Amino acid sequence: MQSDATSATTSATTSGPSSAAAGGSGSGESLRRVAVASFIGTAIEFYDFYIYGTAAALVLNQAFFPTLDPVTATLASFSTYAVAFVARPLGSVVFGHFGDRVGRKSVLVASLLLMGLSTACVGLLPGYGTLGIWAPLLLILLRFLQGIGLGGEWGGAALLAVEHAPKKRRGLYAAFPQLGPSVGFFAATGVFWLLSAVLDDGAFRSWGWRVPFLLSFVLVGVGLFVRLKISETPVFAKVMDAQEASRVPTLDVLRRHPRELLLGAGGMIIAYGLFYTATTYCLSYATGTLGISRDTMLGLSLVACLFLAAGTWLAATRSDGSGRRKLILAGCGLAVVWGLVLFPLLDTGQPVLIALGVGGALFCMGVVYGPMGAYLPELFGTTVRYSGASLAYNLGGVLGGAVAPLVATRLQSAFGSASVGWYVSAMAVVSLLCVLALPETRERELA
Repeated sequence: MQSDATSATTSATTSGPSSAAAGGSGSGESLRRVAVASFIGTAIEFYDFYIYGTAAALVLNQAFFPTLDPVTATLASFSTYAVAFVARPLGSVVFGHFGDRVGRKSVLVASLLLMGLSTACVGLLPGYGTLGIWAPLLLILLRFLQGIGLGGEWGGAALLAVEHAPKKRRGLYAAFPQLGPSVGFFAATGVFWLLSAVLDDGAFRSWGWRVPFLLSFVLVGVGLFVRLKISETPVFAKVMDAQEASRVPTLDVLRRHPRELLLGAGGMIIAYGLFYTATTYCLSYATGTLGISRDTMLGLSLVACLFLAAGTWLAATRSDGSGRRKLILAGCGLAVVWGLVLFPLLDTGQPVLIALGVGGALFCMGVVYGPMGAYLPELFGTTVRYSGASLAYNLGGVLGGAVAPLVATRLQSAFGSASVGWYVSAMAVVSLLCVLALPETRERELA
C-alpha cells in the first residue's frame, strides 16, 4: 500500500503508464484535479443535453413542427428528444470500445467535442419556415449526434473518478461526476429562465431560445482546457502495461456480464424516468395544461434542482459507509410512493406545492443516482468497465428517459394526470426488483 501511495503521488505531475501504479489512490492535489475534471465535464455535457429538453418542452414544437396540431407537435418534439436516448447505447459501444482499449482520457475529450459542437449547431439551425422539412430532419441528426457524444461521456467521467479514488472513498469521488447533471440542469434552466424574464414572448420564440445552445461553444473550450490537464487512470494504465486490454469489449460484456448489464440497466430506469417526467414533461404539462406561466415553472425548476443535488450528494457520500445497494433500494422505495404524490401536488396549481412535488421527485432520483456513479463501474472488470458501465447506464436511459415524456403525454391525454404518477411508481418497482437481484459492491477491488 505504501508503494501504491507513492506511485499515485507521482501521477499528479506525470501521465502515462509510468504513473499508473497507484492502484486507485493518489495525492490530494491529483484527486482534487480529477474530481474537478470529472465534475466540470459532466456538468457541461449535461447542460448541453438538458437545454434541448427544455427547448423541446417550450418552443421546438412551434419552431420545427408548426403545421401539426398542439398535441401531435408536442409528441413530435419529444420524439426528436428521444432520438438521442436511442443513440446513447451506440455511443457507449463506440466510445466504450476505445475507452477500454486506448484509455479513458482521450475518449472523454472526443465525447466532449462531439456533444458540444452538435449542441451549438442546433442554435444555428434555421426553422421550418426557412428550410421546410429539412429543418426537423437536421434537428434529428444533431440530436442523434448529441446522444452519441453523451453515450461516451458518463462512463468515462465516472471511471475517471472511481479508478483514481482510494477504495474506501470511491463513493465520495464518484459523487462529483454525479453532481454534474444537477449543475448542468440548473445552468440550463437558469439560462432559459433569464432569457424568458428579459425577452418578450416573440423575441424568445424567434431567437432567444437559441442563445443557450450557442453558449456551448464557450463551454466546450472550458471543458477541453480542464480535461487535457488530467492523467490516465492508474487502474487502466496497469491493464495497458500488462497488455491485457480486451479486443472487443462490448462482446466480452455480453459474454461475461449479461446479468450485470441487464439488471444494472433496469436499476437506472427509475432515475431517468423520475428526472424526465419531473422536468421535461412536467414543464410542458404545467405550462400547456395547467396554464402556469413559463417564468414561474422555470423558477420552480431551479428550486427543485437543489433537491436533486442534495439527494445525489447525500446518497453518494453515504454509500462508502452504508453500501451502494442499500441506498439505491431506499431511493427506489421512496420513488414508488412519490410517483403517487407528484401529480396531485402539481394539479393544485400552487407554486409551493408544485416545487415540493417536483423537488421531492428529484430528491428520490438523486438518492438512486448518487451511488450509481460507483456502483455500476464496480459491477464490471477493468478490461470492460467503460463499455459495461456505459451500456448499463444508457440502456436504462432508453427505457426510462426516452419514452417517459412520450408515455406521459399519451397517458395524461387518455386517462388524466394520475395515470402518469402510477407509471412513475411502476418504473420504481421495476428498478427496485432489478437492484434486489444484484450484489453489494463497495468492498470489491477494481484492479
